[in-house]
Amino acid sequence: MAIDLLNHKLDRAFDHIDANGNGVVEREDLLGLGARILVGFGESPTSVTGASLVGSFDGIWSTLSLALERDGDSGVTREDFRKGMTAAFVTGDRYDPVFRPATVAVAELCDADGDGNVGPAEFRTLLCAFGVAYDDVDEAFDRLDREGRGTLTVDGLVRAAAEYYRSDDPNAAGNWLFGPL
Repeated sequence: MAIDLLNHKLDRAFDHIDANGNGVVEREDLLGLGARILVGFGESPTSVTGASLVGSFDGIWSTLSLALERDGDSGVTREDFRKGMTAAFVTGDRYDPVFRPATVAVAELCDADGDGNVGPAEFRTLLCAFGVAYDDVDEAFDRLDREGRGTLTVDGLVRAAAEYYRSDDPNAAGNWLFGPL
C-alpha cells in the first residue's frame, strides 16, 4: 500500500512537470514549471527571489539526474522519475539539502506580504501553475488548513510538501497538496 501511494504521488508530480504530455520530463520542463510559478506571482526570474527558485529547481534536476546516473541533458521517463525521486528525495538523503529549499522558495513566493501566511488566492495561483484542476484547489486548501484559520502558514506549506513527497501515511494532510489523490 505504501509503495503504491508514494508511486501515485510521484506519478502526479511527473504529470505536473510534463506539461506537454510527451511522457518524458526534461530539465526544461522542470524549469518551465518554475517559470509558470514565477509568472503567476509576477516575479522576474532574475530577481533575488526568482533566481533562488530557478536555482533550487535546477538543483532538483541535477540531483535527480545524478541519482539516475545520467547527464543533465537526458530526459526522464515516468518509471525512472519514480526511481530517481525515491533514491534521492524519498528514501535518500537529498531532501533537506536540495528539495526542501525549493519548497521554501515556492512557499515564500506565495507569501507576497511577508507575514508568514498564504491565503486562498495565493494558493490558487500556485496550484494553477502546477496544472491542478480549479475545482480541486478549495478542497486542497481546506484540508491543508489544519487549524481552520483561513490561511496556510509558509512553514505549514513546506511541511505539506514534505508529507506529499516523503510520507507513506495515507491520512497525511500533505497528501492533499495538489488536491485529491
